[in-house]
Amino acid sequence: MIWAIALLSFLTLQRAIELAIATRHTKSLLARGGYEVGASHYPAIVALHATWLATLWIFGWDRPVSLAFVCAFAVLQLGRVWVLATLGERWTTRIILLPGAEPIVRGPFRFVRHPNYLVVALEIPCVPLALGLVWHAVVFGTANLAVLWWRIRCENRAYAALG
Repeated sequence: MIWAIALLSFLTLQRAIELAIATRHTKSLLARGGYEVGASHYPAIVALHATWLATLWIFGWDRPVSLAFVCAFAVLQLGRVWVLATLGERWTTRIILLPGAEPIVRGPFRFVRHPNYLVVALEIPCVPLALGLVWHAVVFGTANLAVLWWRIRCENRAYAALG
C-alpha cells in the first residue's frame, strides 16, 4: 500500500508542478506574440487527466505495485524530461504558436514528431497497470488516444497553415 501511495503522490506532485510550469510558459509565449489554436479540445484533455488521476487514487491507493510497470513508468519519465528540456519555454499543455519561431527538430523530435504525446499515450495505461487496474488502463488509454488524435490533428493543421 505504501508504494501505491508513493507512486500516486509522485504523480500528483509532478502534474501540479507541470501545470505551474505550463501556465508560466503559456503566459510568456502569449506575451511574446504567441497565440493559442485548438482550444476547444483543451477542456476534454483537462477532464480526462483529472479524472484519470482521481480514479487512480480512488481505486489504486491500496493496491500492490508491479515493479516492472513502475520501471517502465520511470523510463517514460526520462522521456518526459528529455522532451521538456528540449522544448524549454515552448513546452506547455496548450497549443501555442509563436510566429517566426522555427519548429523544434532536435532531441527526441529527431525521432518522433510528437514525443510528448507518445510519452503520455504510454504513461496513461502504464500507471494503472502498475497498480493492477487493467480496466482502468484500457478505458483511459483508449479515451486518451481519442483526445490525442483530436489534438494532433489540430496541431498539425495549425503548423501546416504557418507554411
